[in-house]
Amino acid sequence: MKKKKKLQSSRSEDNDDIVDDVEDAPNWLQQVYDALIHGKERVVNGFLRQYKTSAFKERLTASGETALMVAIKGGHGHIINKLVSLTPQELLALKDNSDNTALHAAAQLDNVKAAQLLVNKNHELLNFSNKNGRLPIQLAAIRGHREMTSYLFSVGIKDEIHSNLLKHADGENLMFRLVTARFYDLALQLLDHNQEVALGLQSPLELLAKDPSVFPSGTHYSIWESFFYTLPPMKRICNEKLMHHQAIQLVKHSCSIIAQRSTQLSSIEIRESFLEGARNGIEEIVTEILHYFPAVIEERDDNGYSIVHQKNNIDHSKDGNYNNILHLAGYRPRQDRLDLGPGPILQMQRELQWFMEIEKLVTREESLSINFKGKTPLTIFNEEHNDLASKEIQWVTGMASACSVAASLIATVAFAAAITVPGGNNSNGLPIFSSESSFLVFAVSDALALFTSITCVLYFLSIFTCRYGVEDFLYTLPNRVIYGLICLILSVISLMVAFSSTLFLVFAKKNPLILIPIVALTCVPVISYTFIQLPPLLVMIKSTYGPGLLAK
Repeated sequence: MKKKKKLQSSRSEDNDDIVDDVEDAPNWLQQVYDALIHGKERVVNGFLRQYKTSAFKERLTASGETALMVAIKGGHGHIINKLVSLTPQELLALKDNSDNTALHAAAQLDNVKAAQLLVNKNHELLNFSNKNGRLPIQLAAIRGHREMTSYLFSVGIKDEIHSNLLKHADGENLMFRLVTARFYDLALQLLDHNQEVALGLQSPLELLAKDPSVFPSGTHYSIWESFFYTLPPMKRICNEKLMHHQAIQLVKHSCSIIAQRSTQLSSIEIRESFLEGARNGIEEIVTEILHYFPAVIEERDDNGYSIVHQKNNIDHSKDGNYNNILHLAGYRPRQDRLDLGPGPILQMQRELQWFMEIEKLVTREESLSINFKGKTPLTIFNEEHNDLASKEIQWVTGMASACSVAASLIATVAFAAAITVPGGNNSNGLPIFSSESSFLVFAVSDALALFTSITCVLYFLSIFTCRYGVEDFLYTLPNRVIYGLICLILSVISLMVAFSSTLFLVFAKKNPLILIPIVALTCVPVISYTFIQLPPLLVMIKSTYGPGLLAK
């Protein structure tokens, strides 16, 4: 056997703690590291027994991690429990090469139980920042760990001493992290605890103005989702509704605080938040800021655009490029704003509706005026929306082709059923079941299926012969799509009724109860198809025939 070396611990406090059962310390520390990661308590106990107090200060990795930090990385609760209980209070604050403490590690890895053990033993760990100036709670928020952030926040504001970490630069940074992570409930609590953070360089109002999707005005729902939003039984929609409510409350609270402590800096923040909210179409922010700061309506951005250039009021002035408000309405918005629209064909329709609404507010001279490039508002609109129109033409022709095939199949089946009636004909050529009331149901529904399916084919075929001018996206194309879809839905329903009537006539004479499964099975395709096609159809009807965009 090899003779074992006696190695003295480099970090031993009394210089007589020795490792006498391993060949070299590096390999021994690697074994300890593996044991902490994999939860091997026997090896860890041996390490603690051999190194004693210095075990808590020993660096096990090149990045300077202590045994406790490695244990938190491993995530084995019994090991973490033992190390925290045995580690002297002051050694819990040891840092790695990046100045991260064990609490930083727990926050980053979302180990709430470990964080509770650490904070209960050394509350000051909440105050330590790493080399990037980040507190454990800020790391948790950056990682999106809600439970960890909530816990560290709750213990951080319990007493006056530790609530200081939520003030000044740390408080402003924490507010930034909470709003960015969309933890608006915690941001509201922080604002209640320290109103100064509403006046920071990155105020919550300014951050919210850049994120339209957290407000109802920036979120698009289908017909069914809109219904569930009013009575939210679905977890996702319920959570989104709560987020919308919290975001609006944060906006209201921030505006109230800034209004009470109006300074030159806060005026700049209000101006930027207001213009950014207008650019992103966030009605909630624009309305709330106008309520507290009416004079901001006159503010302009770096391009000379005022809110009336970006929202729905009118301004007869021009910018530096001689664009009036109608010129600006002709430009295509950012793609993220278009993506909030309800459907492909409606994007062009909405753009046209917006342009026409603004056109009503300007004079004839302004609608024909040219900018520094010699372009009228209509010219700009046509050029800017040419690609969008091409994409939507491709979409609508593809849909028309698919629906035409479906309607043709229904027409074929309905025509065949009309010729070969259920039960056949008698010697006089009359249908055998002609005296049955259910036969009348079959005849009417089959005829309706045939007529509506043929009408549907004609409507969708007319889409292929349309001239596809920009103006056609306002009424012509939507009308044909709407009428075609209505006819298709009616033809599907009628065909299923006709088929059910046939089954009843042929098979239900001996057992009328067979009508129950017939009706149930008939409802399956009808409900499925209606559930899929009805929401976009209702959206198109509302967009085409509903009130204008600027209607009160």
